[in-house]
Amino acid sequence: MAAADGNALHVPVLLETCVELLAPALTDGALLIDCTLGMGGHTEAFLSRFPNIRVAGIDRDPQAIELASERLAHFGDRFIPVRATYDAVGQVACEFGKDGLADAILMDLGVSSLQLDETERGFSYAHDAPLDMRMDASAHGTAADILASASAGEIAHILHRYGEEKFAKKIAARIVRQRETQPITRTGELVEIVRESIPAAARRTGGNPAKRTFQALRVAVNNELGVLEAAVPAAIEALRVGGRLAVESYQSLEDRIVKDAMRIGLVSSTPPGLPVELEDHKPFLVSLTRGAMKADKAEIARNPRSASVRLRAVERTAPTPQHIALNSGENK
Repeated sequence: MAAADGNALHVPVLLETCVELLAPALTDGALLIDCTLGMGGHTEAFLSRFPNIRVAGIDRDPQAIELASERLAHFGDRFIPVRATYDAVGQVACEFGKDGLADAILMDLGVSSLQLDETERGFSYAHDAPLDMRMDASAHGTAADILASASAGEIAHILHRYGEEKFAKKIAARIVRQRETQPITRTGELVEIVRESIPAAARRTGGNPAKRTFQALRVAVNNELGVLEAAVPAAIEALRVGGRLAVESYQSLEDRIVKDAMRIGLVSSTPPGLPVELEDHKPFLVSLTRGAMKADKAEIARNPRSASVRLRAVERTAPTPQHIALNSGENK
């Protein structure tokens, strides 16, 4: 895919809202970390609107790094591409941020437009393709590998845990039966298995019945929830006082992880029953959104992929011992 073609695919979700939420932290010389670079749409907007900041863009997908770097080349060294999973956000802040901390961090979770629309990568249930689903094509273990080696119980657990699929056991049982006679290597084959496993009444509503199965396998192949569980606390810890974090989630499991990680800093950890609040147990975050923000009808009309977004944002209001260590030079 040419860079121009790839760039045209991506419409950043809730772009204006993200800009408004993070803008107060983006003073001259600030470092923004875009943890999910993708095609670089969010990064391009921030670099254009804030001419005196730098953006470090993280992505595990080498094709995304290549295309985004081409798209953003005219920003020179203000754009810093980093090939990694985004739980490396702390290391990126330490390397490129003042005093080892970032001023703002953005996470736009889930699968990118590039990955969805590149048919041969196997993320989409709408086109027949190899059953791959790796965000980093050099990594080991495809979706086909999981379906070939996992037990029926393991497959059912993946589908239920990561896709919240009600018919996980039926789908898993049919997968195991079919692979006994023929390997399952194509997305079209998996779509047909799911369709045959789900009662006809359930297939009539809720869109393509394979959606949840494909989501679950993608999450498993790329360890998305494991990475996210490490990344959100790391991002919070990587923020300077006054720094801001915004996270866009697209499924309930993601949003729950984000919500739980942020809650730790939003409430006091002073043990109940004490007459005073302990200084080092006070909240160190303040919420910038009331719960999770959703896209309005106009946004969804412009960008249908925003229909399921849940946006949460926080500002760091106090240091932690780790921040004190960084600023005192102990970790330099």
